[in-house]
Amino acid sequence: MKKTIFITGATGNMGWAGFRELYNRRNRFNIRLLARDSRKNRKKLSGYLDDPSVTVIWGDLTRYEDVLAGVNGSDYVLHVGGMVSPAADYYPEKTLKVNVSAAENVVKAVLAQPHKDEMRVVYIGSVAQYGDRNPPYHWGDADEPQTPAKYDMYALSKIRAEQIFASAGLKRWVSLRQSGILYPGILKVVNPTAFHVPVGGVLEWATIEDSGRLLAQICEDWVPEEFWNKAYNISSGEQYRMTNYEFETRLLDALGLPGPEKVFEPQWFALKNFHGMWYKDADRLEDYLHFRSNTPVDEYFDTMKSKLPWFYRLAFLAPAWAVRMFMKPFAFEEGLGTQWWVENDKEKFEAYYGSREAYEAIRSWDDVRPAPLDKKFRAVR
Repeated sequence: MKKTIFITGATGNMGWAGFRELYNRRNRFNIRLLARDSRKNRKKLSGYLDDPSVTVIWGDLTRYEDVLAGVNGSDYVLHVGGMVSPAADYYPEKTLKVNVSAAENVVKAVLAQPHKDEMRVVYIGSVAQYGDRNPPYHWGDADEPQTPAKYDMYALSKIRAEQIFASAGLKRWVSLRQSGILYPGILKVVNPTAFHVPVGGVLEWATIEDSGRLLAQICEDWVPEEFWNKAYNISSGEQYRMTNYEFETRLLDALGLPGPEKVFEPQWFALKNFHGMWYKDADRLEDYLHFRSNTPVDEYFDTMKSKLPWFYRLAFLAPAWAVRMFMKPFAFEEGLGTQWWVENDKEKFEAYYGSREAYEAIRSWDDVRPAPLDKKFRAVR
């Protein structure tokens, strides 16, 4: 018999990749989606509405009846949906309410099932749960304390939601803490939160394809019983460990633009108070689920570039000064801009820079550019 998979957030980045992977296995899976009823989502799902292996429930994560309709009779629940950045940065209180209430609804619906002990429940957490982890304290694992960065309501919402799943008495649950996701659209994303990220910090990325494959693999019969009731970190592997400076460099290079020194001012970037970590346990999830394609990172960035609309490939024609002028307003945007904080929000300014002395000490890129870091974890004996 085909298994029934219920997935939330299926029209988002990771959820969509997961849905497509599951759809490729529709000879073994029936797939239910919970999606907001919008013109955009109707268009995105239009090619699947007449497929008997796909059921779309038009609804909202914060409505228990909608969640229950998806959970009823399902074998797996993949809870991917929720509010994420940049919306989470603009609407922090709403993010906390939506993400926590969604988790409560999913758990309540699962516990209402007569076959609840046979169900598998997957929650997608976040690297944000670990909080600020700048070098030299940039290595960690799934057992690290969860301490969100100051003002990070998204991280707090993910911590609270995970606790709801872990403490509910579910027979089989798992939390998969997602990192930054690489996908072609990331080359087009420009908003003030880009400057909340310290260039000297680190992140261990996951590709969108690996993330989608992960969601499908977890629904296969061969996943061992010992896998469940734990938390894991999602990662595409050692070669996807980057300092944030390295990531910015790769991103700009993919667009044919010069390095960060030519298009950004070093003072625009915060010095602290943002999440990011390299994983001591990076391969643990891969050992269980075998979801990585192991695409070389340089090749992956080339592939992302090739999937952009043609006019993005002309970005190299823009002079560096013009790119800098385009980016500057985001650094000074009211409310979220790091440079707006300098004169208008003392508490956030100190949270993200430490002190005015630390901020004024940034005189050139030499003051923020990170030193080379060993990307292999070496345990201290």
